[in-house]
Amino acid sequence: MDLDHVAQDEGGGVLPVVPENEDFTLGGRPILSALAFASDEPVAEARRAAGDFLTEVQAVHGIPVSDRAMGMVQLVVSELVTNAYKYAPGPCLLDLEIRDGAVEISVWDTEPTLPVARAADPGRVGQHGLEIVIGVCRSFEMLREPVGKRIKAAVVLADDPGGNPAGRLM
Repeated sequence: MDLDHVAQDEGGGVLPVVPENEDFTLGGRPILSALAFASDEPVAEARRAAGDFLTEVQAVHGIPVSDRAMGMVQLVVSELVTNAYKYAPGPCLLDLEIRDGAVEISVWDTEPTLPVARAADPGRVGQHGLEIVIGVCRSFEMLREPVGKRIKAAVVLADDPGGNPAGRLM
């Protein structure tokens, strides 16, 4: 037993001590969901799966998820899966994980070309999804993989008292 992470209760019994930034309720296990989409309607399925995942995170693990975070996660998942569906042949994979006060969203697809966020243009109709995703996320990265690419984004679970759409940055 790691003696840096235990204490004694009044009766001399051993109690675990939760180190700062560690979630004791999870016992060190990650909270995650991994899904594959190969259907004709992956966007609706992915949005529903993201909502179900966050509902379970609240109900089972007691981790608060703000209404803003719920909506933003579903928006980000929708945009990333839409791009995968439109521009990559074959299936796409969606991973969701709770880490460091945020939902980490990862979408893999078979197309190796990385997307490019366009310069802001209020006259342009459509193709603003990547700009929006980058704006509402704590972090965003694009990675080429041996096959295809992976897009990662993190949405903060807690609201910002000042109203920042990306949530309270930690």
